[in-house]
Amino acid sequence: MPMHRVASLADLRRDRGLQVEVGEKKVVLLRHGDEVRAYQGECPHAGAPLAEGAVCNGHLICPWHKAEFAVEDGHLCEPPALDALTRYTTQVIEGQVHVDDQAIVAEPRSLPDDSRCFIVIGAGAAGTAAVCALREKGFNGRLLLVDRERDPGYDRTALSKFVLSADMQPDDTPPLRDEAFYEANGIERIQGEVMKLDVVNKRLTLADGRRFAYDAALITTGGEPRALPLIGADLPQVLTLRSREDAKKILAAAQPGRHALIVGDSFIGLEAASALRKHGVEVTILARHEVPFAAQLGERIGKAIRSLHERNGVLFRTHVEISRFQGDGVNGKKQLQTAVLNNGERLPVDLALIGIGVSPATHYIDGLQLEKDGSLAVDDGMHAGKDVWAAGDLATFPYDQKPQRIEHWRLAQQQARIAAGNMLGGDRHYTDVPFFWTYHFEKRLDYLGHADEWDEIVYLGEPETFEFLALMCKEGVVAAAVGCERERQMALLAERLKQPLFKDEALMLIRQMDE
Repeated sequence: MPMHRVASLADLRRDRGLQVEVGEKKVVLLRHGDEVRAYQGECPHAGAPLAEGAVCNGHLICPWHKAEFAVEDGHLCEPPALDALTRYTTQVIEGQVHVDDQAIVAEPRSLPDDSRCFIVIGAGAAGTAAVCALREKGFNGRLLLVDRERDPGYDRTALSKFVLSADMQPDDTPPLRDEAFYEANGIERIQGEVMKLDVVNKRLTLADGRRFAYDAALITTGGEPRALPLIGADLPQVLTLRSREDAKKILAAAQPGRHALIVGDSFIGLEAASALRKHGVEVTILARHEVPFAAQLGERIGKAIRSLHERNGVLFRTHVEISRFQGDGVNGKKQLQTAVLNNGERLPVDLALIGIGVSPATHYIDGLQLEKDGSLAVDDGMHAGKDVWAAGDLATFPYDQKPQRIEHWRLAQQQARIAAGNMLGGDRHYTDVPFFWTYHFEKRLDYLGHADEWDEIVYLGEPETFEFLALMCKEGVVAAAVGCERERQMALLAERLKQPLFKDEALMLIRQMDE
């Protein structure tokens, strides 16, 4: 067994990993009590260097997207990763750490036959995480994944961040799982449009007439972008961003010197503005708020983001709304030409991107009462009704002692893993921490928690320089955190915020991570 001496035990800290090389492999070393564990050095989700993350409560947390793995054995604890870590054998000899360069191969499990049929409706972030978790947790019955798109689900967060900027081609958007995974794990991908979910009779009907009976169902169809009911909104260059095909249409219109109007100051809207400016497109945002994201991030951070956009040529317009779009035939094709505002002003426009939020895609559900916004109410175990669970953008769930609908990619995956466990008879509850990240002109901001209100924001660093960490506190307890260029500290907080965290303790932990 070839063992490589890679580090001294004294070099290892308990609050983070240490990256070493074993042959040509990058490996991260972790303290586990008096022992040492060795795992693949890069996160299986997007390749982040795990040694730049943090260790907290027995979890190794990825610095980029906050996937979490058990220090003890490397199993997956939190998405967006969908796989456990590859593990290597270690020995400590006279204070020196030695690692085998051959990975430990897990023994295949022998699973009992299961006659049940589970169906997951929707193959985005939540749906894909759910079917992966069901197989991971030992479900050996028939498993159907219903997808309206022909290709396997992919990372939609890349569309506004990297595809519109041409840093990534639309068809190169990373699949969450490839076809080989579904085949190897006996997961049946059913391509089609859902017409009706009959909860009473436990039957799903597709638009082409196919029907599927189930023993348990998980609803993960997410949301549909809201459209504007305006004259001219049907012109081909008035678009929303939800799919690769949408991104292709936007890119086709994003030529240097052209004018793009973004309706709405959402995160997707401003990320798209940042991306389009890289093409030399003139961008105007019709904003509902003088300070974008003030309700989520606070006035100071919101002003810093707006200033960043304005320094890069983005024009903000407030106190006006779109009234209608106008266009005319160009070479036999309809072409958007003008946006008319409610004050009578006429803006030349070649592309309009509507970013005013999404509506829950629940119209096909029969047998469950919907909330006023069209969402589906679930408990903290994601249970929506008899043998039915729901996760993601369409689910209203109890968080922070009140019903919430939080439209975050990673949260949808967290909920899906909880639902999967409970579909198998578990009793898991949502006690996790919501997380999202946003990207503007090469500046990445991470957000942990969910604060509707706060009475103090503690800043470590200056938001205006985009090197800071902000603690949003209520009555001395951290409700949320925002960070830029503070990945290790935010990784720590991703796990630590699962329990109440007082401001002073948070500041102490952050200082320790800085040492």
